[in-house]
Amino acid sequence: MKLYIKNMVCCRCKATVESELDKLGILYVSVEIGEVNIKKKLTSVQHHLLYLALEQFGFELINDQKNYLIEKLKRAIFDLEMYSDEDLKTSYSDFISMRVNDNFISLNTLFSEIEGITIEKFIIRQKVELVKELLDHNNLNITEIAVKMHYSNVAHLSSEFKSITGLTPLHFRQLRHISYKNQSIN
Repeated sequence: MKLYIKNMVCCRCKATVESELDKLGILYVSVEIGEVNIKKKLTSVQHHLLYLALEQFGFELINDQKNYLIEKLKRAIFDLEMYSDEDLKTSYSDFISMRVNDNFISLNTLFSEIEGITIEKFIIRQKVELVKELLDHNNLNITEIAVKMHYSNVAHLSSEFKSITGLTPLHFRQLRHISYKNQSIN
C-alpha cells in the first residue's frame, strides 16, 4: 500500500520519514521522495500518529488527488536534478508533462494555486537546495557543481544561489566549514 507525503524534497527528508516510521513500528518496503510503500494498511490510530509525527517536520500525509499530482510533479523534478548526470534533451516543461502525464500549463496553474509559486521558481529553489548539499558534503568545486546541476555556467549558478540564499556558493561553503569546525571544538 502506498502513502503519499507532501513536502519531501531531499535525501534528508527520506531519512527523517524512515526514522519516524521506525519509531512508530510501521513496516515499509521503500521510502521515496513523496511516497512510502508500506507492508500493510495503517489502522486509524497509526495513521493519526504518523500524521502528527510527520507534521512536526513540515511533512503532510496527502489524501486528495490534487496534492498527489503536485507531489508526483515534485518527484519528477527531484529525480531529474538528483539522478541525471546527462544533459536534458528536452525542456523542463516537456519532461514534466511526460513524466506526470498532464498538460504543463494546467500543472503550473495547479502548482501555483497549491504551492504559491510557479514550477520554475520551485525548480530553482530545489536546485539551490541540492547545490547546498553538494557544497556541504562533497569535494566538488563550484565549476563541477555547476556542470552536475545543469547550469550553463558558474555565473548562472552563483546568481540563482545568491537570489535564494543571499550568499554566493563560495561564501556559503566557507561559513558551513567554519560552523563545522566550531561544533567539533565544543
